[in-house]
Amino acid sequence: MVRTLRSRGHEVAGLDVSASPWTTHVASVGDRSAVRAAVQGVDAIVHSATLHKPHVGSHSKQDFVDVNVTGTLVLLEEAVAAGVGRFVFTSSTTTFGGAMTPPAGAPAAWITEEVAPIPKNIYGATKTAAEDLCALFHREHGLPVVVLRTSRFFPEADDRPEVQAAYPDANLKVNELLYRRVDIADAVDAHECVIASAATLGFGRYIISATTPFDESDLAQLRVDAPAVVRRHFPEYAEIYHSSGWRMFPSVDRVYLNTAARRDLGWEPEHGFGWALGRLRKGEPPFSELTAVIGAKGYHDRPTGPYTTSSRTT
Repeated sequence: MVRTLRSRGHEVAGLDVSASPWTTHVASVGDRSAVRAAVQGVDAIVHSATLHKPHVGSHSKQDFVDVNVTGTLVLLEEAVAAGVGRFVFTSSTTTFGGAMTPPAGAPAAWITEEVAPIPKNIYGATKTAAEDLCALFHREHGLPVVVLRTSRFFPEADDRPEVQAAYPDANLKVNELLYRRVDIADAVDAHECVIASAATLGFGRYIISATTPFDESDLAQLRVDAPAVVRRHFPEYAEIYHSSGWRMFPSVDRVYLNTAARRDLGWEPEHGFGWALGRLRKGEPPFSELTAVIGAKGYHDRPTGPYTTSSRTT
């Protein structure tokens, strides 16, 4: 976020628990004095700090509350006190939780902003609570706040061993662009769009995911024969996948819709499944340049499992 916004002419202060070339304040969002210093004179806050799903096994529920709920509260309070004009909160499609898994025999779930969240772990519960705090501060103080429920954008490996064993990592991620992933470059662009439009929007919650080719008529077949549905939309995909030694998922259980975000934010994600197929056909990596530059950092300061790496990049 910081490297991209700076490259586009924004003056950015970066607050993080880890020092880096992109960090100007080394502190937690729960550190009120550090937050207060960081927000002085700023026009907008982009709040992407979080304990994530990969931390569920390594951090306590109280840790999640401290960072995801109390940290958000501190930022909101200090934003109001400093007269910050816009607040963007990076949330997650994880908040939908149980609503994303239909029962056996049912069509794939059609996930829009109108679907009621059913958090299924402490990560989802605290992100949902943080979203509600954002709505409260908009109502009480008139602070323009926009919540972006981002789908998967991280380059780290999947945390499910059986999926790792069944699919090459790039294969897995390109498959997900069809229904539950967004390239990190497009995710950053969405945040920049909100910085420009939050004052006009006032408050809103938006799903940020690559534009799906599917429509509601595909949902039943997606659950039982996803490759057939993909062939219908992309007749060339099977040949391209075969030449790469890749496979499509046999079943898809949910589809994220970004229609509202494209309509209201003026956001148009570039790196969808069709774009990735075109890159594969030319023998090029099916991800944005920003994805390659950032690389996989992991989510912990030392290796602890599938969501960590032994080396970090900046």
